[in-house]
Amino acid sequence: MTATPDSATPHAAENRVIEPLYAEILRRNQGEKEFHQAVREVLETLGPVLAQRPEFVDARIIERICEPERQLIFRVPWSDDSGDIHVNRGFRVEFSSSLGPYKGGLRFHPSVNLGIVKFLGFEQIFKNALTGMPIGGGKGGSDFDPKGRSDAEIMRFCQSFMTELHRHLGEYTDVPAGDIGVGGREIGYLFGQYKRITNRFESGVLTGKGLGWGGALVRTEATGYGCVLFTAEMLRSRGESLDGQRIVVSGSGNVAIYAIEKAQQLGATVVTCSDSDGYVVDEKGIDLALLKEIKEAGRGRVSEYAERRAEAVFVPGTGVWDVPCDVALPCATQNELHEADALTLVRNGVKAVAEGANMPTTPEAVRVFQDAGVAFAPGKAANAGGVATSALEMQQNASRDSWTFAHTEARLAEIMRHIHDSCYTTAERYGSPGNYVVGANIAGFELVADAMLAQGLI
Repeated sequence: MTATPDSATPHAAENRVIEPLYAEILRRNQGEKEFHQAVREVLETLGPVLAQRPEFVDARIIERICEPERQLIFRVPWSDDSGDIHVNRGFRVEFSSSLGPYKGGLRFHPSVNLGIVKFLGFEQIFKNALTGMPIGGGKGGSDFDPKGRSDAEIMRFCQSFMTELHRHLGEYTDVPAGDIGVGGREIGYLFGQYKRITNRFESGVLTGKGLGWGGALVRTEATGYGCVLFTAEMLRSRGESLDGQRIVVSGSGNVAIYAIEKAQQLGATVVTCSDSDGYVVDEKGIDLALLKEIKEAGRGRVSEYAERRAEAVFVPGTGVWDVPCDVALPCATQNELHEADALTLVRNGVKAVAEGANMPTTPEAVRVFQDAGVAFAPGKAANAGGVATSALEMQQNASRDSWTFAHTEARLAEIMRHIHDSCYTTAERYGSPGNYVVGANIAGFELVADAMLAQGLI
């Protein structure tokens, strides 16, 4: 983020406030490039708010909100099936409890480090605020790689991880969920160890649980469904619908699969999915039952999809964005959609892009979409359906109740409409109509900042 002359922007005075704040954040958090990116993306939009709300500057809200309330780093020793000992590193960043207990997933992947966990936790603050639910922001995980590990190895790792983490959790303190590498199996092992250590069946301490022991219907589908529902609202604001649209999706995990499912339910044709080996193009539309069989039941690769479906073609590599489409849904991982990809999508006539993953679009790519007038939804708004439904799971746990699929899905749809409308109206209120990045950042920031002012200097 570089300083801009007064003549180049109406917000130059506000930028002079933000620039030194960002420089200090860089100094205090060296080497954490994903965290830097997430902070910059938010700060670049906050100038108008600080001009209208000087009390936020006086109370040092930005400095406080960018510093986690607590950062936990711990070792996770475990033994494999051969008896060999391994040592991984565990993380939990409890970022903000201004609106409720820390809430955010656990990610098990070799790429996990403190910078990534902080970027995810920082995003979670605003995402959770946008849902309108009483939940704060946090994130965690480990550099453990579950790929290729047996169930027994994963169980031993999860038990070791929870043995340390349990002392920091609680339904009124910190409530983790799943993320990349952490699904129902891992949540089960984690919960079992928590219950064993604490001697409490505290069902509200983890979300994403099995349906038979405190889980919520729609939680599995929620992030993918929510992303598509937000996209439908964006198109509706422009006088269009998803019906008949051609969609490109990246990824083939939980978010991608259920984004495909909801898009198909709303009449769209989804022609791609991908994993780290490459992507599949199916011009007749992705066969969802086959994809679920390969990825959910068999834990296989998308190349198997092309082997089993004559109409499909498997393309090695990461060029899924070369496939022409009306709507693009990046649902894989951070920084997967680059400037060159965005230029290709715009040339091919893309109308809308919604982030199903966390920060999958680079800042340069976001600017390409915004300059071209493409409707662009940041992840903190478009993929908030998962954490919103986690909060609904917490409600059911607190009341010892369970809701039907239809009731929970209706609540999810209501929340996604609320998020869209909040982003849309906030962007208009601050002079950036149609800019969902500005709308999401400011709407989430104001909610958290007002709560921080009300609760005093803590």
